[in-house]
Amino acid sequence: MGMTIDILGTESLGVRGLCCVVETPGRRIVIDPGIALGYVRHGLLPHPLQIAMGIAVRRRILAELRTATDVVVSHFHGDHIPLASANPYQLDIRHLPPATGLRRCWCPSATSLSPGMRTRFDTLMRIFGLKLRVAQGLDLGDISFSPLYPHGACESRGGSVMMTRITGHGRVFVHASDIQLLDDRAVDHIIEWRPTTVLAAGPPLYRAQLGAAEREQAWRNAVRLVKNVGNVILDHHLLRCVDGLKWLRALSEHAGRRVYCAAEWMGRPVRLLEARRVELYEEMPVPAGWHARYGDSETDVRTYFAGLSGNASSSYTEGIGTGESPAGTSRQ
Repeated sequence: MGMTIDILGTESLGVRGLCCVVETPGRRIVIDPGIALGYVRHGLLPHPLQIAMGIAVRRRILAELRTATDVVVSHFHGDHIPLASANPYQLDIRHLPPATGLRRCWCPSATSLSPGMRTRFDTLMRIFGLKLRVAQGLDLGDISFSPLYPHGACESRGGSVMMTRITGHGRVFVHASDIQLLDDRAVDHIIEWRPTTVLAAGPPLYRAQLGAAEREQAWRNAVRLVKNVGNVILDHHLLRCVDGLKWLRALSEHAGRRVYCAAEWMGRPVRLLEARRVELYEEMPVPAGWHARYGDSETDVRTYFAGLSGNASSSYTEGIGTGESPAGTSRQ
């Protein structure tokens, strides 16, 4: 067996997050087992179709945790980690498989964390106990971890993130969570790792605060990655708006080869549910009081699961043809 990469949940797959599972002959590694839906966007709670997708992704994450050997947490934001105080659209630690605490867990240190983030670190400690290891800067050969880099730009208040490098059968996969291509040093580190495939968070084009200089920096760093890495997959913050998909298309054209979002890499329909929330409400109206009834278990999302069909033709779902990865599957 070579190396397989299965991306479970991110924005092009209909949820917030950057969760994947990487399998090598010696390990089965779940990275960033968390999910969110963006609690309020454009004054609207998540559409029931988003909630249905979130349920499906949570089920996949929980299933993968049952057979994992390792769990990696890149940072402590609620779309990347199971939570003790999860809202109805996140992954609650109470739902983790009983054996989760027997897995090896790798995460950043608690140094300089805000009180809220420190609480999440402490929660991991309760789950994994002696199996938890502070990992930034560690190199174990088949798996290694970067020093901490900014969550976005250097002056960002988003804290820090840890990147992960996994090797197997001559392949190198790098998970570069939430770097947003806004710190040159993080991209330098990825290139120095000489990956064959990178999964990274692209720039948050949806944020009005993202200035022209940062947009140019992100573009420049994306071009650097494409020139130095065999397969580049960009998603997460980038695809919280429709312009992110146009940005990817422009990058592919500029580079002269395909740059993927996660859904394209996995051969699935691109579902920008976060970006299309207003359109979702217009196309599939939500009855008044639905979310309150859902929270009280008086209704469910079963009637919305049909909207997740691969044949859906609504504007929030973009078909991608065969959507094959370079090898025809997610296997490297």
